[in-house]
Amino acid sequence: MTRLSRRRFIFTAGAATAGTLVIHGCAQSSNSNSSNTVSQAANAPKVETTKAKLGFIALTDSAPLIVAQEKGIFAKYGMSDVEVLKQASWPVTRDNLEIGSDGGGIDGAHILSPMPYLMTLGKITKQPVPMYILARLNTNGQAISIAESYKESKIGADSKGLKEAFSKAKAGGKQDIKVAMTFPGGTHDLWIRYWLAAGGVDPNKDVSVVPVPPPQMVANMKVGNMEAFCVGEPWNAQLVNQKVGYTALVTGELWKDHPEKAFAMRGDWVDKNPNAAKALLMAVQEAQQWCEKAENKEEMCKILSQQKWFKVPVDDIIGRSKGEIDYGDGRKVADYPLKMKFWADNASYPYKSHDLWFLTENIRWGYIPADTDTKKLIDKVNREDLWKEAAKALGIPDAEIPKTSSRGVETFFDGVKFDPEKPQEYLKSLKIKKA
Repeated sequence: MTRLSRRRFIFTAGAATAGTLVIHGCAQSSNSNSSNTVSQAANAPKVETTKAKLGFIALTDSAPLIVAQEKGIFAKYGMSDVEVLKQASWPVTRDNLEIGSDGGGIDGAHILSPMPYLMTLGKITKQPVPMYILARLNTNGQAISIAESYKESKIGADSKGLKEAFSKAKAGGKQDIKVAMTFPGGTHDLWIRYWLAAGGVDPNKDVSVVPVPPPQMVANMKVGNMEAFCVGEPWNAQLVNQKVGYTALVTGELWKDHPEKAFAMRGDWVDKNPNAAKALLMAVQEAQQWCEKAENKEEMCKILSQQKWFKVPVDDIIGRSKGEIDYGDGRKVADYPLKMKFWADNASYPYKSHDLWFLTENIRWGYIPADTDTKKLIDKVNREDLWKEAAKALGIPDAEIPKTSSRGVETFFDGVKFDPEKPQEYLKSLKIKKA
């Protein structure tokens, strides 16, 4: 796995579519964690434990976990002793999940969707750590940003000009062209690799793709440690606000309504505490519905901006949460339809077809073997059955619960299609790949 030189990179210590959404079973709002004052819901499961430790990274798509804690929604479903704990990076999240709460770690997390699969396979852990994906936390909402010095190249969603731009940078003295993502094999890694390859840049040969914790992206760009990065918000917006770089594209442009983060837990914790897992999932689903509503965006962002959560200005979060995107290169969008979604258009549902794409791309770049039994693995990790149980207990109408594990054929910005019935054909059609 690629490792960063501590001398070269900066690290710090420490850890919608239009329409009215009906919030099913939602708690009354409050401005703080109200676990001691919120009455338990009549449909709350009889939980085996009231305790759970959940990790999050300071990214806007962690909002459902934070809101569920702040609004007392976990307590509403019987989980009165939930801790939502900030993690310094995705490797820290992985390590804390591997040791579990009994060892001083965590039981579940806001996580990059491919990571539970890599952990279950033992590819990024000391030994296999069986994980379950209980829900998708969001769709869309990430971006690929480029250093200010590349603004004249006018690189946007079409990445074909990158090769020439990077060649000029090398001619100007850049010895190594670095582009950053957050974790090898994770969503941001796959987005930036797909984008680079679509423009003829081989991410394994033409550039160095390096992992950097999300909160450290802007600082590293500021001192010239990288030419581009892919990360979630609010870090792309902060880059623009600080005039350090610009957004080439938001990832909804790359793949409309693409899956992003997941709510995942250790498999052994869920197996031991099935009702508690259901209660957590009900709370997360309710929080996702709350986060989706336009009238709650400002309050959501004020909560996230607090020192105990993100410790960033509200202005770095609020704009893109509302679909107001300043790319930083003169382009501005007032109401972008493919902004981050938490519930709309089945954003919460963990489609197995999406997990198949993540695994196919991990095969593409050599992170997992080409002969991986993807169907067996997905059936083991993806617990859409638990999602449906929680949704029904929450009172979500059958019409709002997907009837199939597949969202069908997906089309990317370059015209390439992924048919989940034919993943090998997709893989063979890609010109730039390791596998």
